[in-house]
Amino acid sequence: MAAKITAAQVKQLREKTSVGMMDAKKALVASDGDEKKALDYLREKGIAKAEKKSGNVAANGLAQIAVDGNVAAIVEVNAETDFVATNDDFKKLVDLIANTIAANKPANMDEALALSTPEGSIKESIIHTTQITGEKVSLRRFQVFEKDDNGHFGAYLHNGGLIAALVLIEGSDDATAKQVAMHIAAAKPEFLDRNDVPKDRLDHEREVLKKEALNEGKPEKIVEKMVEGRLNKFLAGISLADQEFVMDTDQTVGKFVESKNAQLKGFARYEVGEGIEVEETNFADEVNSQIK
Repeated sequence: MAAKITAAQVKQLREKTSVGMMDAKKALVASDGDEKKALDYLREKGIAKAEKKSGNVAANGLAQIAVDGNVAAIVEVNAETDFVATNDDFKKLVDLIANTIAANKPANMDEALALSTPEGSIKESIIHTTQITGEKVSLRRFQVFEKDDNGHFGAYLHNGGLIAALVLIEGSDDATAKQVAMHIAAAKPEFLDRNDVPKDRLDHEREVLKKEALNEGKPEKIVEKMVEGRLNKFLAGISLADQEFVMDTDQTVGKFVESKNAQLKGFARYEVGEGIEVEETNFADEVNSQIK
């Protein structure tokens, strides 16, 4: 039995690909309602060129970065509304969490929530802020980076903390690291370099590109060469070292860092709410359901 395709699924696929309604529905029908397969179907047919979207950015909150000597921490703290996310009590909590994590280097979420604060622990500080704001507040994620004395952290917050980018380089100086952090915020790399891209991700992309080229009617003997060229372009889009440097597109980020006698060592980019899906409710339906 074929999967029932909803209007919401069609709408979501159209938003991610900018294709027409019938093309979106046809792709979902052919893929039994599986959105990932539908995206591949559209690409293979040449209808949509895998636009880079970070999924539903629906949650609110702030990301923050704190540096404590040779340690840096990046955190994301969520709230239910942007009204609370701009509240001073919430901002103080986010700063407290980032600074406490950088000072103590917890290994996991349980350790982080147990760290000491004026309210007793990070967990209790979160509960305290929840009581003040009347909204659920949560520490969603964090990462800790450590460097030696030759390393440099670059930190950048965009839109007051809706996007945070942190990078660690070996050699050079803070100014170089800050420029790379700004690039990361703008260019959304997924991996440090192409060697970090998982084999199954590469194999999947190669297969999709091959079908796409064959469906374009290209002769099979030149398809392999075309696929490798397109695969290199794909890798240049997701690998930090291979991306065109936004401040000088004549060189890659890797070449820019090398020109400063430095090496890329690690990075993190947090966009508040990325990957969190919040159920959309129709206001009229919601009111009607409460009347019944």
